[in-house]
Amino acid sequence: MSGHLEQWTTINQHPPFSEVEALRLINDWQNGTIELSEFYRAVVYMIIAFHRLKRNQENDHIVDLLLKETGELSEKPVVLQELKSIKAYLNFYSELEKLPIAEWAIRETDFDPAKLKKIRELAEEIDEFLNKTSLVQAEFTDNPLSQVGSQIIDRLSRLLDMLKETGDAIENKKTGLAVQQLNQQVKEIVKWRTELATLFPEAFKKNNQEDPLKTLDELIGMKEIKQYIHQYYHYLKYQKERKELGFQMVDEPGLHMIISGNPGTGKTTIARLLAAIYHELGLLETNQVTEVNRAHLVGSYVGQSEENTVNYVRQSVGGILFIDEAYSLKREGQSGSDYGQAVIDTLVSSMTSKEYADRFAVILAGYPEEMRQFLWANPGLRSRFPEPNHITLPDFKNDELLQIAEKTALSNDYFFTEKALRKFEGLIEKSRVDETFGNARTVRDLVLRAIFRKGAYKQRAAGENWLDHMRIETEDLEDLNDESEDQQPMQRLDNLIGLENVKEEVKKLSSFVRIQQQRKQQGLPTVPIQLHAIFSGNPGTGKTTVANIYSRILNECGLLKRGHLVVASRSDLVAGFVGQTAIKTKQKVREALGGVLFIDEAYSLYRGDKDFGKEAIDTLVDEMTKHNENLVVILAGYSREMEQFISSNPGLESRFKKYFYFPDYQPEDLMKITKSHLEEYHYHLEEEADHYLNEQYQEHEIDGNARFAVNLVDEAVQFQALRIIEEQQDTAEVNQLLTKEDFAQAWSTIRGKRP
Repeated sequence: MSGHLEQWTTINQHPPFSEVEALRLINDWQNGTIELSEFYRAVVYMIIAFHRLKRNQENDHIVDLLLKETGELSEKPVVLQELKSIKAYLNFYSELEKLPIAEWAIRETDFDPAKLKKIRELAEEIDEFLNKTSLVQAEFTDNPLSQVGSQIIDRLSRLLDMLKETGDAIENKKTGLAVQQLNQQVKEIVKWRTELATLFPEAFKKNNQEDPLKTLDELIGMKEIKQYIHQYYHYLKYQKERKELGFQMVDEPGLHMIISGNPGTGKTTIARLLAAIYHELGLLETNQVTEVNRAHLVGSYVGQSEENTVNYVRQSVGGILFIDEAYSLKREGQSGSDYGQAVIDTLVSSMTSKEYADRFAVILAGYPEEMRQFLWANPGLRSRFPEPNHITLPDFKNDELLQIAEKTALSNDYFFTEKALRKFEGLIEKSRVDETFGNARTVRDLVLRAIFRKGAYKQRAAGENWLDHMRIETEDLEDLNDESEDQQPMQRLDNLIGLENVKEEVKKLSSFVRIQQQRKQQGLPTVPIQLHAIFSGNPGTGKTTVANIYSRILNECGLLKRGHLVVASRSDLVAGFVGQTAIKTKQKVREALGGVLFIDEAYSLYRGDKDFGKEAIDTLVDEMTKHNENLVVILAGYSREMEQFISSNPGLESRFKKYFYFPDYQPEDLMKITKSHLEEYHYHLEEEADHYLNEQYQEHEIDGNARFAVNLVDEAVQFQALRIIEEQQDTAEVNQLLTKEDFAQAWSTIRGKRP
């Protein structure tokens, strides 16, 4: 490290460390985990100042602080004076740019009051500028920048004198005003200002960001896309040169483009860069992008969609019309009152009409699969977007998303400690569940939530320095995408009444998952984890409740990213006509990714080979294979029916090897469930009611198990309320007591008998 620091002796070289690396070095030094000599610390301070000046050329208090602290050290690096000097030049140039001088001019034919107003206004601006930059000029060193800077100051001073003299002459009604000389002096100053901008070191030249290809190259990831756009740029440039020589190309692909990709992959960013490229090559008049979606284009009555579309086409002339989520214009099975097709027809017509053709470019954007189906359903539209003009943006890899996270944090003046960055990677992985993962958008959101948490929940300690206000630590990332629960899932499982065999199986399975996850982290081979399960038992035996706990346990083990439960039945998966069952099933699977899909009465999916339920089963098996450990499926239903259902389908039989049997509740369990439900709402039984319920549960065969007990309590509470009102005994004690009469009426009502 020390050798790298010693080699950095001028700001014309790139520093040996990035800004984040330098911040972490200072952080580690402050924490005592590394040693930095005074000289090396000073160089690291200057590296941070360099990067801050590069990304923020306005006045920066932290840069001033770093320069001051470094100046107070006994060993000062060579670059200190260079940075102080370049900061002065950047401040000088920044203020110079604010001078309204480039457009300033007076004409001989202007009336004297107009001339005088213009002269006084510019004189006032120049006077303020010279006063404001007088201290900055003291930091100028003898180099080409200072020579040009001195020229500008000298010419501004002379111009100021000329303006004052001319203003006095106008007030005194004198003739022979130096109008031409004033205008010429202004032009000279503008020329010198341009010259000053060219003399800055490469790192500090503002025009670096104006080159669309350079901006593209500075984006994170997208290696193949960058390569393609570079090739596309040179192709367009080559074709432009051929046209200028008189050559023509009949089968020109045009400028219209399809950009597909999942959320947050940079579709809008690429569209804006394409606009800049088209404009730079002279293919479009402006680099403006008009961004619209279905809501902007589709109207609510006949003719409105066409009108909206034409209006946005007119607005886009000379630039690009960018339609996000373009596939939503044509919805599957849309009714006659959906006018999305009218937008498509009007758009195609505008792209080929004499009035608008070649005067604007259309970029359609959306998810890859949806865009593919959308284009194949619209041949007229598809023919306007040839295959070479299709760009598919890949999802970002984890290391790229971490770079985006660091860049986002840095742009807001924060940085991650190394431990925090490793923890943040886990948060990214947990969020990456399905194709709706927001990529860069999700990462930026997580970073901003971490910043909010740092500011909202962390107590500020006395004596904090500037670095303390920039540091994101592991504690700032706690619970960023966790759902809080009152109880841990294993505790919730233990608190369930009965189900001892089920509890044992769930605990055994969760232990197995935890050990396999630990082996995976240690680089050891792991036994394949098969978590799909059959929950068999009568209604009310707790299947859905245990499935919910099961999903939370798997999430806690680190296997499922969301740990949520999605409950479905035949009607959620099976449609009434060909082709739609697979779509419905896939949608429900997508909803459950990262969690558990619980299909109740699963045996009802299969009612013969000609039933659409078979398509749902086949689709489900395919999706389970595709998503592997990102999806757990639980099939639930009566024991005998479930056994027959699974054995009749080899695809299901090979994937569901774990069986959980939920027995009917015993009378003592039903009594515990009843009392538990009463206690939850602060009710209690009188002694006779307790005896009555025990007898009833012992003597009768109960259909519905726990569900029956819960319904019984709910009914009894309603009968108690009616009794209290009729007897007019509304006291706190009476309100909490349930009698034998209340439960007798409730029992008879639920069992379908009269009291």
